[in-house]
Amino acid sequence: MTTFKTMDDIGDVRGKRVLVRVDLNVPMADGKVTDATRIERVAPTITELADKGAKVVLLAHFGRPKGGPAPEFSLEPVARATSEIIGRPVAFAADCIGEKAADAVGRMKDGDILMLENTRFHKEEEKNERTFTEALAKSGDLFVNDAFSAAHRAHASTEGLAHILPAYAGRTMQAELEALEAGLGNPKRPVVAIVGGAKVSTKIDLLLNLVKKVDALVIGGGMANTFLAARGTSVGKSLCEHDLAETAKHIMIEAATASCAIVLPVDGVVAKEFKAGAANEVVAIEAVAADGMILDAGPKTVEKINEWIGRAATLVWNGPLGAFEIAPFDAATVAVAKFAAAQTKASKLVSVAGGGDTVAALNHAGVADDFTYVSTAGGAFLEWMEGKALPGVDVLRTA
Repeated sequence: MTTFKTMDDIGDVRGKRVLVRVDLNVPMADGKVTDATRIERVAPTITELADKGAKVVLLAHFGRPKGGPAPEFSLEPVARATSEIIGRPVAFAADCIGEKAADAVGRMKDGDILMLENTRFHKEEEKNERTFTEALAKSGDLFVNDAFSAAHRAHASTEGLAHILPAYAGRTMQAELEALEAGLGNPKRPVVAIVGGAKVSTKIDLLLNLVKKVDALVIGGGMANTFLAARGTSVGKSLCEHDLAETAKHIMIEAATASCAIVLPVDGVVAKEFKAGAANEVVAIEAVAADGMILDAGPKTVEKINEWIGRAATLVWNGPLGAFEIAPFDAATVAVAKFAAAQTKASKLVSVAGGGDTVAALNHAGVADDFTYVSTAGGAFLEWMEGKALPGVDVLRTA
């Protein structure tokens, strides 16, 4: 089993400068952070190191600045928000390298916390240039990466530093890696995966990887329509990538070869228009009218999915089962989420979920806190599920 160097392997950090890569790419409005979830996630790593007497130097990117520094992409307001959340001062340096960074780091006392300016103000960050990485490394004795969500990028602050300084996974990174290992790396079986969302085209690699790793693959959302059409079922005016019929057939053949059951809707909630409160009816999946749109899975499909989850030891979930943003087309996603949460709370299921729409759907259902782990990592979570190497993770491996 692959293991990773974590903060438990560091030893005494008192007096040491610890460069901590965090994900603080948070939403902002009028100079204020509007959703502090990502700050809250990394707070335990920051406070643990500070409490142990480290000089904690935070590295992060923010937005996509073009051509150098720009005030609207400064991390200074994020430093203030971080200070409020962790309940202790967070100093700020107006650059991440050079004299401004060196002076700020030089003034630090044991237990102090300092945030350096946006790493993406330097184009060398995304190019992972050695000279820039070495300049970053001058501010630290150790490197802790707590930004799993940026681990799929081989940038200076996510991958390059680990080749220069002793490198470890922070607590958030550690939790994410352990959850993903429990979900797909070395899971308890049977394993059920739910993959939903609009388009098959964005998740081909994911589906092909999952059919080799799970016992049952539930396909929902608009994606399911492509699979239904590929097997000859009419889906009316539903969102459907008819040009990917052969791809869908290939995935189903791969699943059969790997003894992975493909679970598709047996009924659907159908409407003639996509809007809140639209007139709708539940019909058998073979009875969708030519002018009908499947906007959610029906109750028999929910029952079928929950039967699979009831038999499972592990659930991995990415993507909603219907157009959950608009009632009443959220019913299937909410019902399955609540059942999975109940199984998890009863210690019958390890449940790992991730992806922006998935997190939003679980929050909508009121059960995000009841899942074993909910990843906010987005692209990195998907690439891990696709079986791709993540540069920022690979450099932390011990085996």
